This record gives sequence, structure tokens and C-alpha cells, in this order.
Amino acid sequence: MVLAVGAVFVFGLDDFLSFEMIKTHRQTAMDWYEQNRILAVLVFIFGYALAVALSVPGAVWLSLAGGFLFGAIPATVFVVLAATLGALGIFLIARYVLFDFCHEKMGKTGEKMEKGFQDNALSYLLVLRLIPIFPFWLVNLVPALLGVPARTFVIGTFFGIIPGTAVFCSIGSGLGAIIDKGDMPDPDIIFQPQIFGPLLGLGALALLPVAYKRLKASRGQAG
Repeated sequence: MVLAVGAVFVFGLDDFLSFEMIKTHRQTAMDWYEQNRILAVLVFIFGYALAVALSVPGAVWLSLAGGFLFGAIPATVFVVLAATLGALGIFLIARYVLFDFCHEKMGKTGEKMEKGFQDNALSYLLVLRLIPIFPFWLVNLVPALLGVPARTFVIGTFFGIIPGTAVFCSIGSGLGAIIDKGDMPDPDIIFQPQIFGPLLGLGALALLPVAYKRLKASRGQAG
């Protein structure tokens, strides 16, 4: 894993995940997609999943490229599937390689944190995925180290990244027009109020089960 990540940066493979690369090779990519539709989809999904598994920065440009090549809705499906597979890959690596080491270092504080997270794992995961405040790679690692079941992790990741993915793939579907005008898409557009506000609302809804559990527990103690 370390060698693979190191190779990405040593050989400059992360440079391929950039707006300039999309701008330069967009016509070539479109021509190849027209000639190899199924293969193009499979290569895209595999490449995206690998980039996520290796925690390579720049996946947002892959999402935009997917929207440009496949259209907003198909690209959203492909990206969500690929990102979930890649996230599961790094989750399992962290679970089986780092879990014991981290538990020894965390001590009792870590045990309390682990129990609190596990009690409401799906709700917390949905919030972390819906509201992209923390890096994607970090949200892949922390649940693995806190003992979250793989099934819960997959469900929370799959459904939690759908809204944000749809935003970027929709922008990508109009990428040709943006390039023709000489403009550049803003990867931070997701933090604009009209987009970030609804994501916060969805995050609040995801926390309702946690609030209900705590309210019920407090009433039980009072009774």
C-alpha cells in the first residue's frame, strides 16, 4: 500500500487528475468513449475506485470528467459505485492492518469513543459523508479504526455521497461549454449556500435517530 501510494507521487500520476488534463484530452476521451462504451465505463469505475483506495487527491476532477463523458445521471451512478468500492478497500486495509495497533495506543479514551460511534454508526457516517467538511480519506479510515461493521460502512458511504456526487457530475455534464468559454469549474462550489445548506439539512435529518435515542435515555433515567 505504501509503495503504491509512493509510486503515484514519484511518477507524477496524480498530475493526471487535474482540470488541465481534462481540457487537453477531452476530445480524445470522447472519441475513445464513443468507440468503446462498455470498456470505458469499466476502466472509469476501476480507475476511480483505485484512486480512492490509494487516497490520491483530485477525485473531484474524475467526477467532473465522468459527468462530461457519460452525462450527469449515469456518471453519478458510476462514481457512487466506484467511490464506495474504493472506500471499502481502504477501510478493509485499515481494519486488518492498523486496528490492533491503534487500539493499543488509544486506551480507555479510544474505547469510549469507539462505543459512542458504534451505537450510532450509520447516522454519524451519513453526516460525515453528506457534509464534506473532513477529507474523504479520513472518513474512510476512522470508522475502520473504531470498529464500525463493514456493512454499515458501505451503506452509509453509498447513500451519503449521492447528493455531493450528483452536484459534481451535473457540473461535469456542462464542462464542454465551460471550457469553450475559457472558464474553469470551481471545485469548492459545493460550499456555496444554495448547495451546502440542503446538505446541512440532510445531515441534521440523519442525526434525528441519535437525538431520539438520547431523549429516550434521558427520560428513562428521569423516570
